Amino acid sequence: MANSAGMGGGQVYPPPHGQAAVNQQHPPNNWADNDANTLLVVATLITTLTYQLGSNVPGGYWQDTQLSADGKTELHRTGDPVMRDLHRPRYWVFMAASWMGFAGSMLMTLSLLVRMPVISRQVRWSFAVAYASLVLTFIVSQSGTHLSLDILVWAVVVAFLWLMTSVRPEHRARIVGCLCCAGDN
Repeated sequence: MANSAGMGGGQVYPPPHGQAAVNQQHPPNNWADNDANTLLVVATLITTLTYQLGSNVPGGYWQDTQLSADGKTELHRTGDPVMRDLHRPRYWVFMAASWMGFAGSMLMTLSLLVRMPVISRQVRWSFAVAYASLVLTFIVSQSGTHLSLDILVWAVVVAFLWLMTSVRPEHRARIVGCLCCAGDN
């Protein structure tokens, strides 16, 4: 146990077992409590990840050029994404999500670098866009599911992200409690 005089008038943190903290209030978990430097690291990681996703498409790239049976038409060309040729709608959703994630994380990075407040809508929404885009790229990279179901799952995640970044902390705790503990009364 170390004395942390800088953290509350010489009180010991955490309080010893059995001692009640008198008049000690913990601030609610609020978006503004996030450290800008931590969010900058998160934004940089998301930027790196979305860059990797965009340059390494699931399924890889064709290793050869294949011509049609008559030899006049190219079916695919060396270096073209396999996903684009075999799952075209899924590929375009994947690429759009990848670009949105990259743009959102870059916007968040630049916003934090110019010292925009963490609580600003620009920082919160660029985080939500970047994070939701990562979720969408992951979901659509799994080709064994139906694309419309993937997008529905993603929409639920976006709604949850909106709740977590936009609602007041006291309401947020109540919402999470209802979602996680609905059957525990």
